[in-house]
Amino acid sequence: MKTYLVTGGAGFIGSNFIQYMFEKYDNDINIINVDDLTYAGNLDNLNSINDRENYKFIKKNICNANKIRKIFLSNNVDYIVNFAAESHVDRSIRNPEVFIRTNVMGTLVLLNIAKEFWQQDDDNFKKGKKFIQVSTDEVYGSLEDKHDYFYENTPLDPHSPYSASKASADLLVKSYINTYKFPANITRCSNNYGPYQFPEKLIPLMINNALEGKKLPIYGDGKNIRDWLYVKDHVKAIDMIINNGRLGEVYNIGGHNEKENIEVAHIILDTLLELLDKEDNRKKHIKKNLIAYIKDRKGHDRRYAICPNKIKKELNWYPETSFEEGIKLTIKWYLKNNQWMKKITSGDYLNYYEEMYH
Repeated sequence: MKTYLVTGGAGFIGSNFIQYMFEKYDNDINIINVDDLTYAGNLDNLNSINDRENYKFIKKNICNANKIRKIFLSNNVDYIVNFAAESHVDRSIRNPEVFIRTNVMGTLVLLNIAKEFWQQDDDNFKKGKKFIQVSTDEVYGSLEDKHDYFYENTPLDPHSPYSASKASADLLVKSYINTYKFPANITRCSNNYGPYQFPEKLIPLMINNALEGKKLPIYGDGKNIRDWLYVKDHVKAIDMIINNGRLGEVYNIGGHNEKENIEVAHIILDTLLELLDKEDNRKKHIKKNLIAYIKDRKGHDRRYAICPNKIKKELNWYPETSFEEGIKLTIKWYLKNNQWMKKITSGDYLNYYEEMYH
């Protein structure tokens, strides 16, 4: 039975990954979820699997080498899937230091301990071990040519403290692959959306604000373009890379769903009006004039677009969920889980929101 050490498993993508893996493999795997439960980590995301005997949650910071080593001493870890990261560009602009600590130093700790326990001798590691570094398309920078795309060999050109920290972590992983023949893959995905996403990100922010009749803050002219990937398609790709990805390779994971931010806001408003019952009082709040253009983000990248041909060709993965289908699934989830949203949009989140958008 394989054991997965999932870091950041209480966050958005990590919790979706854990749920997907249990849905697929049930009792044939063990998962250890290590999360420090910072503001975006939420154990409510995993209520459905908490009682599993083959699941264990450990509240630890990945920068704590002694604590991570104890996990390896007590468990035969086969795979590390590293989701643990500070991931919001706006927060990285305000406080870069925490991004360097978690995203760079935390990755280094995981690499060193995995190497310690998995290496047999020079250039030889135990069979069936693998480290998955979950990264982002933001490490590539910004695309100006509307016909261009990010490929696995596109030069890294990060433009924010967040993307610089992720690029640094990627380079660390790559250096271990090249120097020690360390068994690893790097994945770089486009913008994710779906259930359990923290509402500082565009789509859940737009959904929550619209339902409450609040302004929908759009940076600059709203024409920044992102390639949207439904989170279930992403975690399926990661599972395929764990099992069949060639060691040492980078895989881009993109949704082929490019949308301007302003277009996303309009789609969300239209979809909410379509899905809400006539008797729902929230429906009267939803109007186009909720959209409010605000001062642009510093260093705001204009366009991201992933070419996922490599993973399609090698692993037969493809994004199964169109944006139109995915946004309906996402909005339906948030409508059904209104209490989840209310719980996390109180306290510190309100202070952060006021500071960022007012």
